[in-house]
Amino acid sequence: MKSTISRIGASAALIAVLGSCGVSVANGPAGPVGSSVTPAAIPPAAPGDEAGLQRWVQNFRPRALSRGIDAGTFDRAMRLARYNPEVIRLDRKQAEFSRPVWLYLDGAVSEERVRTGRAMAARYAGVLSAIERQYGVPREIVLAVWGMESNYGSNRGKMQLIPSLTTLAYDGRRSEMFENQLIAALRILQAGDTDPAHLLGSWAGAMGHTQFMPTSFLEYAVDFTGDGRRDIWSDDPTDSLASTAAYLARNGWRSGQAWGTEVVLPDGFSAVGKGTRRSTGDWAAAGVRPINGGALPPGTGSIIRPAGARGPSFLILDNFRSILRYNNSDNYALGVSYLGEAIAGRPGIRDHPAGPARPCQPREDHPPMSVSDAPETTEPLTATTTRPEGEDLRLRILANPGVILDDPELMRALLKADRRTAGRNIVDLRGVLVDRLEDRLDRLEDTHREVLAAAYRADRRLDAVLLETQGGRDRAG
Repeated sequence: MKSTISRIGASAALIAVLGSCGVSVANGPAGPVGSSVTPAAIPPAAPGDEAGLQRWVQNFRPRALSRGIDAGTFDRAMRLARYNPEVIRLDRKQAEFSRPVWLYLDGAVSEERVRTGRAMAARYAGVLSAIERQYGVPREIVLAVWGMESNYGSNRGKMQLIPSLTTLAYDGRRSEMFENQLIAALRILQAGDTDPAHLLGSWAGAMGHTQFMPTSFLEYAVDFTGDGRRDIWSDDPTDSLASTAAYLARNGWRSGQAWGTEVVLPDGFSAVGKGTRRSTGDWAAAGVRPINGGALPPGTGSIIRPAGARGPSFLILDNFRSILRYNNSDNYALGVSYLGEAIAGRPGIRDHPAGPARPCQPREDHPPMSVSDAPETTEPLTATTTRPEGEDLRLRILANPGVILDDPELMRALLKADRRTAGRNIVDLRGVLVDRLEDRLDRLEDTHREVLAAAYRADRRLDAVLLETQGGRDRAG
């Protein structure tokens, strides 16, 4: 569903501002604005896979037409449909456990990401001001989502969506979900927002600077430049940033309200979990206080402890839940919140294991499907900064071994290392990973049920462990 929000491009003053930022204004729907992203090549498929997919496409055609896709749009788009084995490979390799909260936050709020966020705040100041006025979402939050989702547009996704979504729909594991996404992608093409060749994204269909799935795009994307297209694929991020703000606003963001705050809890406090909601006045009366002093921000919220009883505590308000609608992960929402705080120059988490107000440091995380599907929250060693060499690299690894342990490609390379060429100091990294997972379970024994369920939804044994160790603690639904 297209947004009915009025287009800002009608204002002459704003057009001037947007034009100064390199925004294409009022060019008409003649074709997509330029993008520097080059589509990734599709590797060869087995003949049987390709033939099966093409039969599926023909069977899918009447279903698509019955759902409002015109024949011309379908035929033009599905000329690109091919079986993409790389998509299947990526779908099968998704991580089965979530990143511990500290590793996640250290990746989300890196110094490099904060610096880039501040540079983008200056570069797009006029656009961000207009977006903030229109939707009531602070610019630092919009920038933080942009940074988390695509590292400010540098990782927007290079795969052609028609082949990717067709492959996933044909594959059968989640065919209904991806068939719906494919229908939505065809509707995007039918509306003229882009063309099949420029419809690019991640392997699972997340698109643009802030990684909208096609169904979310149809419901929330806006044409903020007034050029007749909701263009989230071009190098210009304006429509993407405005669409992100529109998404948050329509999912409960309250202008002028905080997302939450880090708090100190009284001894014996047990009312932890998103299922327990109270006014901040009631929380204050119960002895909850901001870790930095002063009064709790106004609103209604819950208390969470994402790292367990020995980690920090947070009061989360309605705006935090708005971020959760973007991606239903407490870690992700905290990452967005604290990246935004850092971009705005406000302090970080005080009760961090590495010390007070530590700026959290920087990929691939795979939370449940959401607006962003697979948000890029932490980069591998080489993603955003130049790879250090020699001693610098050694010191960096010693300071933060998680850089190695949490990078799947590096881990695979190390596990294949030959002692004859790599030396005698090779350790059993599988054992290290097992130890890390066991340690994580120990630290999570006091964490509310929702966090565990989000990370280990399919593992009933861990639910049993939680029930055994948490006793009578509140359960979040």
